[in-house]
Amino acid sequence: MSTADTRVASTILRTATGREATRWVVAHCREVPGLTLATVLTTVAGAALQVLPVILLGQVVDGVVEGGPRSILVTIGVLLVAAALLGAAAAAASTYLIGRLGADLLARLREGAVRAVLGLPSARIEQVGRGDVLSRVGDDVAVVSKGIRTAIPTVFSAGVLVVIATAGMFGLDWRLGLAGAAALPAYALALRWYLPRSAPLYQRQREAQADRAQALISGLNGIDTVRAYRLEGAFREKVSTESWRVRDLGVEVFRFFGRFVGRENRAEFIGLVVIIVVGYVLLEAGLVTLGEASVAPLLFHRLFTPLGAIMFTFDEAQKSGASITRLVGVLSEAPDERLVGDVAVAPADAGAYPVTVAGLTFSYPESERPVLLDVDLMIPAGGSLALVGATGAGKTTLAALIAGIGTPQAGSVRIGSTDLAGLDEAEARALVSILTQETHVFSGPLADDLRLAAPAATDAELMDALRTVGADAWVTALPDGPATVVGEGGERLDGTKVAQIALARLVLGRAPVVVLDESTAEAGSQGAAELDRAVAAACQGRTTLFVAHRLTQAMTADRIAVLDAGRVVEQGTHQELVALGGRYARLWRAWREGS
Repeated sequence: MSTADTRVASTILRTATGREATRWVVAHCREVPGLTLATVLTTVAGAALQVLPVILLGQVVDGVVEGGPRSILVTIGVLLVAAALLGAAAAAASTYLIGRLGADLLARLREGAVRAVLGLPSARIEQVGRGDVLSRVGDDVAVVSKGIRTAIPTVFSAGVLVVIATAGMFGLDWRLGLAGAAALPAYALALRWYLPRSAPLYQRQREAQADRAQALISGLNGIDTVRAYRLEGAFREKVSTESWRVRDLGVEVFRFFGRFVGRENRAEFIGLVVIIVVGYVLLEAGLVTLGEASVAPLLFHRLFTPLGAIMFTFDEAQKSGASITRLVGVLSEAPDERLVGDVAVAPADAGAYPVTVAGLTFSYPESERPVLLDVDLMIPAGGSLALVGATGAGKTTLAALIAGIGTPQAGSVRIGSTDLAGLDEAEARALVSILTQETHVFSGPLADDLRLAAPAATDAELMDALRTVGADAWVTALPDGPATVVGEGGERLDGTKVAQIALARLVLGRAPVVVLDESTAEAGSQGAAELDRAVAAACQGRTTLFVAHRLTQAMTADRIAVLDAGRVVEQGTHQELVALGGRYARLWRAWREGS
């Protein structure tokens, strides 16, 4: 694999091979042996009962030719009715069981994929983009779900019917069976042409859909910026480009499948002609009866319906297969199981830890230029440091590394005596809590939302945390207090209240080190002062790093570090840096004049 291919592969979640996906399906079928066995038996029985009437028709022909008694017709008629009724019952049972087995597999796959995504390190999620992640746990699950309801049962049942009908032709006479098998090379050539080309094409289609989702998400998340800089046209053009790409691939898939259908029709024509000619020759030679010679073409023709069903649903089955490989690929991303479920909480008496950043250098995989270069910082235990600087200076990247998200190429981040490079993200979370401006309130009772940070917290502890950040009054005033349903379908909370909920979770988490990455930037001017007080209360006694959006917030920190192009260019208190007359002083004058 070339360097470029490796770089591209690293920016999307892994896609499993067809063999890996098949192994996963087989392994999970073995976990429900009773359901799997019942599904196979009813499908085989249903297929056999569909073929039986055709074979009985041959008995009718031979009975008439040989002048047999009329009672044979009555007997065969009864058998035909019985076969039809039992076949219908078996087919219904088969469809139901296939649906149940498929739903069970889908539930396991969906649960595993969602759990794997939740367990991925934050740096990996940022690297691959939300579009790829959401398309797998959203679009791919929907595609597989549709396939399980329609295409997969059809393909499986039709495949079994093809096998039974072929066996029936060989049962009549091995030469008639071989005549019918003459179509197999043409079928094989058609499939050999189709399969190697179809899987990559469907995978490209799914990746294009993921890129379209990413374009939509990135634009909608930054809609205020898009509107402020009048970038609506550029945003629409990007989304349109990705949408046209999806459409073009859809047309290509349709045309490609049409060519495959044409090749399959040629195979059917070849098989039917050969079996009629061979049947006639064998009948003339007295090697088969008229009934057998008549039934063989009918059995072969009986294959047309299941083969046609396979062809016309193979498109959907291939899409489902491509989606399954993408979902199974997520399972192989090796998530950290501790990132899913209860959050590790630092001991209540852990106290504050100092933070030491030494020689820190970091570059993103796609960039040749370091985002951070040889950064040295020190935050005393229980102290606070504010990071300021222009957009792109590296503030958010430095905050993420101090929070244990990502690994630097050089240098270290230590919490107390612990180097974060020796911890995984789950262990880092017990030491450092990070709060960004992308706060979220989940739909459900407010108390459950708070307990995300401390599942075992009592009602009294929840109220204490709310009281600490100044949210107890409005929470108590809610219709059901902390039990009130918030988020979608419930009580709507404004930006200030959402930020207070996030800060209350920070209090409940009890991590000794706190990183605040512009966590109150979205609050209005009226709520800003209130949130500043809430932040100070939530961080009391903890070592705190601020990424300051407002310089008034930076003023409250013990010390300030100014970043420029990934380097720390100034450090000191607010008064010291203003007196210095350097970069911070210019930022402060601009801020004060703007205010």
